[in-house]
Amino acid sequence: MATPPGTGPGRAPELLVLGCSVTGAAAAVAQPFVLGRTLDLLLGGHDAGPWLAASVALLVGEILLDGLTAFLTGRCTADWTAAIRSRALRGLLHAVPDTARAHSPGDVATRLTLNASDAGAAPTARAALTASLVTPAGALIALAVVDVWVAACVLVGLPALAWVLRTFARDTGTSVGAYQRVQSDIASRLLEAVEGAETVAAAGTAARERERVLRPLPELGTLGERMWRLHGRALATGSVLVPLLTVAATAVGGLRLGAGALTAGELLAVIRYAQLAAGIGGAATLVGAVARGRSARERTRGLEGLPALSYGPRTLAPGGPGTLELHGVRVSRDGTEVLRADLLTVPGGRTAAVVGRSGSGKSVLAAVAGRLLDPDRGQVLLDGTPLPSLTRTCLRAEVGFAFARPELGERTVAEAVAAGPRAVSPHQVRSAVRLAGADAFVRRLPRGYDTPLADAPLSGGEYQRLGLARAFAHTGRLLVMDDATSSLDTATEHAVERAQRRSPSVVTRLVVTHRPSVAARADLVVWLEDGRVRAVGPHRLLWREAAYRAVFGAREEGAEAPSRDRDGKTAAGPADTLQKQARP
Repeated sequence: MATPPGTGPGRAPELLVLGCSVTGAAAAVAQPFVLGRTLDLLLGGHDAGPWLAASVALLVGEILLDGLTAFLTGRCTADWTAAIRSRALRGLLHAVPDTARAHSPGDVATRLTLNASDAGAAPTARAALTASLVTPAGALIALAVVDVWVAACVLVGLPALAWVLRTFARDTGTSVGAYQRVQSDIASRLLEAVEGAETVAAAGTAARERERVLRPLPELGTLGERMWRLHGRALATGSVLVPLLTVAATAVGGLRLGAGALTAGELLAVIRYAQLAAGIGGAATLVGAVARGRSARERTRGLEGLPALSYGPRTLAPGGPGTLELHGVRVSRDGTEVLRADLLTVPGGRTAAVVGRSGSGKSVLAAVAGRLLDPDRGQVLLDGTPLPSLTRTCLRAEVGFAFARPELGERTVAEAVAAGPRAVSPHQVRSAVRLAGADAFVRRLPRGYDTPLADAPLSGGEYQRLGLARAFAHTGRLLVMDDATSSLDTATEHAVERAQRRSPSVVTRLVVTHRPSVAARADLVVWLEDGRVRAVGPHRLLWREAAYRAVFGAREEGAEAPSRDRDGKTAAGPADTLQKQARP
């Protein structure tokens, strides 16, 4: 039963499990009556063949139904777990990146593994719980048919069992949710420690890091102990009440037998029915599974419900220059404005460097420009068309991204570069790799372009160049580079930038950078300060201001001069004047 991404197996598997479970419960309820009737016929010297055959058939049927229920339970649980994981992962991958970052990697891993497993088991747990309640109810009805006095004796004790079950269900639901949250916290801390293992080892802070990771462990232990105490109390109470009810029913049945109101076979039946009716106390385990599943499902829905970008019906006319415009853009986080761009234009085919101190809003501007994030106010246009009005296919084909830490997966080098919104030929893959200055080291790999990335001993800069190659292979008219050359040395970075300029394709580039050399080679610079565009203009003009030089750590005296291109001319853009953005 394959489960397509984003869908679920529906109610059919759960109903099959429920049907088999209830049918098995009906067989279990019918068996004592048939067995008792068989015993009476045998003791009376009558022909008991048909009744004996019916008893054997019920026994065999119950065994077969139990096996079929177990098989369907496993299949249904697997399908639902896969569907829940698929939905949660789909919600995560389609979410606005800013909202997805609210969940740490450890929290996401816990929701997609442990929580998804518990949630996937909930449908069959509900079916089994329903069947477990059908058996006592059917047994109590059958007991009333055989002897109403024994039924009344058992009925007196059932409210106590029901109260135990209800209390357990209520208290367990609260404990399970808290346990899962703390479990997720520990997983997040552990993943952070693993990712920073080199830093921890170099700093000699392993003991302190271990203490940080395990700090929530006492709380987890307390919550776990509370859950097991609740579970144990429910089972212990049931283990006491069930034998007491069975003994009481047996005693009343024996008295009724002595009075001639019951036969030996009927006594056998009422004893078995008393045991089945009292079995309601054994549903505590299933109640716990349902409670865990319900709490876990709420956690996986947290990923499914992450806000996603909506797309429009429009496409861009081919051959556009790639002019980027930001009009009245405002982006706020937690009530604080982190980006304000009233009127910003990057002419088509030009390169704009985005500079500013840490926290000035550079990455936010990059995300808004390529529509990884929608502004709270204002518009972002590409060739005069608002980005939200574009189809998803058009937007991702025309706007490419390159990041400081690209995610390339575990495929081969060629497949990683080719993966994207466009169909890319092997020739285009190699051209993009050469453009990123990566062809030389790729050819040195054990299997060249066919080397799996998992087997490729790549440095951070080499990995980053493959990310650039993928962006170059798929970019349409706008390429957003968010610190995408931070791991490259200056010479390699310059060579990559020079190769891009010589490329026949005309692409508008928005480059987030911390290096004055990159800003100097750009056509214009967007200078951000405290989330606001302070000025837009050529690097050579901005460099005259001490505050601008300070962005790069340059001092008032001995400051780095603007770099020169290969012809010895000062790098400058088309702008003749410096555009300063007035603060409101």
